[in-house]
Amino acid sequence: MPPPTADNNNRKIGINDLRADKGGDPDRYRRLLLPDDGDLINQVLSHDNQRRSILTSLESLRSQSSNLQKNVIAPKKKAGEEVPSDVLEQLKEWKTEIATLSNQLKGVERERDDTLAKINDIIEANSSGSTISTDADTSVNTNATENTSSSSIDNTLEQETSSTEQQQQQQQLPLLSAEQIKTIPPERILNINVGVLGHVDTGKTSLVKTLSSVLSTAALDKSKQSRARGITLDLGFSAFLLPLPEQLRGEQQTISSNNVSSDNNESECNSSDKKKKKKKSGSNNSRGVGGRSNSSSNSNLDQKYDLLQVTLVDCPGHASLIRTIIGGAQIIDMVLLVVDATKGMQTQTAECLVIAEMTTRNLIVVLNKIDMFPENEREERVQLAEKKIRMALRGTKFEDAKMVGISACVGGEKVAAVGDGGGLIIGGGTGSVTTPNAHGEVAGTNNIHGLLDVLQSQMRAPNRDARPSPERFHFAVDHCFPIKGQGTVLTGTCLSGSARPNDMVEFPTLATQKKIKGLQMFRRKANIIQQGDRAGICVSNFDAKLMERGTIASPGTIKLIHGAIAVVRKVRFFKGQLNSGGKFHISVGHQTVMATVTFWGAREIARQVEREQESQQQQMASNGNAPILGKSSLGGTADLAGLPRLKFDWNQDFLHQDNYLESIPVSDDVLTSQVETSKDGDSQPPLHWARLEFLTPVYCPMDSLVIGSRLDTEVNANACRLAFSGRLVERYDERQDNGRLKSYTKKEKVGRCCRLGDPYRRSDDNKLVRYEIFGTDLFKKETNMSQFVGLLIETDSGDVGSIQSSFGSSGKFRVHFPAGTGLKEGDSLYLRFKRYANDPRKAIHQDGTLPQARIGSRVEPPVKKKKKKNGSNNADEQSSTNNGAVGEIEKLKGDILENGKSPMAIVSGLFSMEDDISKHKGRKVVAITTEEEGSIHGSFGKMGKVKVSFENGVSAEVGSRVKMLAA
Repeated sequence: MPPPTADNNNRKIGINDLRADKGGDPDRYRRLLLPDDGDLINQVLSHDNQRRSILTSLESLRSQSSNLQKNVIAPKKKAGEEVPSDVLEQLKEWKTEIATLSNQLKGVERERDDTLAKINDIIEANSSGSTISTDADTSVNTNATENTSSSSIDNTLEQETSSTEQQQQQQQLPLLSAEQIKTIPPERILNINVGVLGHVDTGKTSLVKTLSSVLSTAALDKSKQSRARGITLDLGFSAFLLPLPEQLRGEQQTISSNNVSSDNNESECNSSDKKKKKKKSGSNNSRGVGGRSNSSSNSNLDQKYDLLQVTLVDCPGHASLIRTIIGGAQIIDMVLLVVDATKGMQTQTAECLVIAEMTTRNLIVVLNKIDMFPENEREERVQLAEKKIRMALRGTKFEDAKMVGISACVGGEKVAAVGDGGGLIIGGGTGSVTTPNAHGEVAGTNNIHGLLDVLQSQMRAPNRDARPSPERFHFAVDHCFPIKGQGTVLTGTCLSGSARPNDMVEFPTLATQKKIKGLQMFRRKANIIQQGDRAGICVSNFDAKLMERGTIASPGTIKLIHGAIAVVRKVRFFKGQLNSGGKFHISVGHQTVMATVTFWGAREIARQVEREQESQQQQMASNGNAPILGKSSLGGTADLAGLPRLKFDWNQDFLHQDNYLESIPVSDDVLTSQVETSKDGDSQPPLHWARLEFLTPVYCPMDSLVIGSRLDTEVNANACRLAFSGRLVERYDERQDNGRLKSYTKKEKVGRCCRLGDPYRRSDDNKLVRYEIFGTDLFKKETNMSQFVGLLIETDSGDVGSIQSSFGSSGKFRVHFPAGTGLKEGDSLYLRFKRYANDPRKAIHQDGTLPQARIGSRVEPPVKKKKKKNGSNNADEQSSTNNGAVGEIEKLKGDILENGKSPMAIVSGLFSMEDDISKHKGRKVVAITTEEEGSIHGSFGKMGKVKVSFENGVSAEVGSRVKMLAA
């Protein structure tokens, strides 16, 4: 429990203030009670122990009951089977016990709260008249949201701490107090947002307490629910200021970055500050509009900034609050990943690491609770913990991240206080820092100086767009509360654009517009806020209960979207399948909704990326290598998640995919430069296009970072629930855009060549080819061939022709090859085409073209011998007549021999139709080109053709010449 200050003098004592394991001090409050009332503290703690014991039993029974219904009863009912009676009896018994325990819990909580109320009444009566006044500059205290009206803790505690004040003033961290920063104009302070992430109960909030000097209304688990459960349930915002680190002083920025204040904006519109701020406004305005430098030329940071403000975003660590963690991580510049040194990497630590990979390029691992190691083994145990964490970071972009071991609160929960106006004052030596509590006792920290040194050394200037752009103002609201007599204050982060007092802003989810009444940063009036600024916006006539979190923007700039097209990449640590048509939780900003996701375009996007990157590099070169700032976005820059800025082309064809491709097949024609690898050599999942169809429409700008998750996965499954990250590229409306997506499937039909046309000798290569062939087996005889005329036909050798017409009435067709083909009878013909999924006509589409024509000269068939008039059939005459006759191979027949040759050929030109071929059976025939010898086997048809068998096969092609030898 902190000593009484202007921040906490009007708060009631809670149960955590009396629990030593939660940083409370029961002995402290016993001294404030009369001797007869001292036992009330023990009664409260006894009631609370009973309550926790009942809660444990209640949760166990509820878990067993849920598992019984889920794993036994529900499957049997679904299968139509009867549930055993003993199972139903057991369920009934558990429900009765649950009801009994619930009643007991309510009774114990009632007794505990009544006793607490009695304690508060006694302390109030004892301390009547002893109140502490607040400073005019901080009249809205940091407990404004608790809305408590009870009296203060006794002022005698303040006297008990006076003896240690001088020591505190002498020994402190290099943090600056509120009084010191009042002389610094807000535009001279550079802000960096630092997310504090990690598993539950690793000491994140204790660390934030230790570091912070400026608190917001939502800092340090101030909500009643957080205090009751003893864990962080919501985002907390606080800040501290440092001198500008040395490595930032010489760093240059082409696009100026603007400061971001802390979230302590509950006093941003307080009337008590207005008169004081008016006196200083003149000097601020001399620097440009709203007191800012609008220079866009290169300049050192120390020429623009005097101080560095670190805004801490305290994120919850419980697995069930992953939505809140994602929302908080999307407004940060760097991450402090807090790890319990005694436990190492835990489930939510790994998920926070994945979120950090998507949202930032800079991370520091903070090994907390090193005081739990024995002092004589501490150094060795810390080194071992660092080694284990380093192994877990292998393969991520943070494998070289800095690590530092600390103790945010030696021995347990932090009990040191944060003063409202004086900054954090911590005494101690070089290795540790000690903080005297209200009655002079000391709570310790360890190596906070070391953490601050590492933090300062790792600071990098963020890229911010300093151009005033009221037409594209987007502001992420994370807290909303009223101030009596002033209006409603919205605190949050400016994502893009700029805003001034009297500008109109729109609340998209509420369909209303309000005028900005006032702006504040650093508890001082601001005339303008721009990208990166953390500020408070005061509006009038607005009910704070209507909005907890969300986005406000320039009127008309954020539209309600029912769906979107995004470029996405799978999270490497997600073990499940990304199936098209599956439902995922989609987080954008502080919103998380369900969406149906369809994946496609892995091959096409890989080819597009390199062209886009080359174009952007040229653009950056022409812009002096300054980063290209896109449109406003939620979630910072999606570039950090490895998501390039791509344009979606509605006219591009995409090959249909059933699911997300884990890798692109090597056979696909994809640029090798787009096969990305991680640091450990593993290939990165390829980029995909994804169609997100939101079950609940959302308001968000394009270019925002989105994170797809499976949050319905069992919390204790020890598996990563984050499935993919994405960048919104294009709006998608199923009713209007469904037919515009050109997703296709490949089709192929196979026929064969049944007849060859006349042979030609091609002029350019002297090769024997056919310009016309006849095919079959592609179409049925009843098919209307007119719709297929002009379609391209391919062969195994790559020759391309087009269908000219039908041939006969049996489904045959005629194909013309402009460049000729060496096709043989029986060879395959391929009709390859694609059909678009959204085409109601199911039309056939082909991408190929006919080759350029290659001319040739027709090969004349041999002249047939005329029959002698005397009609002599003498065999000797025929023999002498046919000696040396030359014919042509028209067809090859029979099964291919082992040597790859055909066993038989059909030859024409050796005989006329009048010759008696049976008398020449067995005569030798030789292929002229290959000199392979065969013998006449018999006639083939009635046109003088013969079958010639080759014992060892024939390799001569169709059209080759053969010669009949003398008998």
